[in-house]
Amino acid sequence: MDFLVGLGVQTPDGRVVRSKYDKFRQINRYLEFIEDVMKKLPREEPLFIIDFGCGKSYLTFAMYYYLHELQGYDVEIVGLDLKQDVIAECSALAGKYGYTGLHFEQGDIGGYTCARRVDMVVSLHACDTATDYALAKAIKWDAKVILAVPCCQHEVNRQIRNGELGPILKYGLIKERFSALVTDAVRANLLEEMGYDTQILEFIDMEHTPKNLLIRAVKREGMRVKSGDVRKVTEFLHVETTLQKLLEEER
Repeated sequence: MDFLVGLGVQTPDGRVVRSKYDKFRQINRYLEFIEDVMKKLPREEPLFIIDFGCGKSYLTFAMYYYLHELQGYDVEIVGLDLKQDVIAECSALAGKYGYTGLHFEQGDIGGYTCARRVDMVVSLHACDTATDYALAKAIKWDAKVILAVPCCQHEVNRQIRNGELGPILKYGLIKERFSALVTDAVRANLLEEMGYDTQILEFIDMEHTPKNLLIRAVKREGMRVKSGDVRKVTEFLHVETTLQKLLEEER
């Protein structure tokens, strides 16, 4: 994979750069997640994927290479990020390796619009409520597959209060981690309510990064189902997430 050389993950003779070994493991784990859902993606027509908050795009390049070069999909991927210098660098690298179906644009997740069919939405390490905007966009577009690795979840941590849980929530670190888990559990339940079979999976080992949970949602065939009483849980904790509000607005 020549792009790994350009990204500094491998040397020209194919050896993994020692300081980038964790990134190399992450790429391979990510491709396993994609391989598991490939049967849900269209094969007989062009595949369109949006990668929100693509950053330096290690995983975006890996996804394109795997789907197009190895699996033979006719695929177009758009990577979106706020940083113009990052977009310029990724665009140059895509041009260098002839990845004509891989494009990069500068923009904000919340303000991004798309008039065409979106088959898959990816959001990896989008900060705080940016993940909620990405999930809401994917649901609105009726995307067949959603992959999200949330990051920097402050929203619930700012809101959460509950007398019965006071002995737990009085510890800042415990409160922070509990709030992050609640946030992702609420997101997963809401995705299920919107017609997706949803899993929360471990992305990579904890010793490499605390941002190790991946939400994988695959569009379900047939009717939507009510997924528990997630509203009762958020009321019990005195929280309301951005995804809840966005879905209510959409309704």
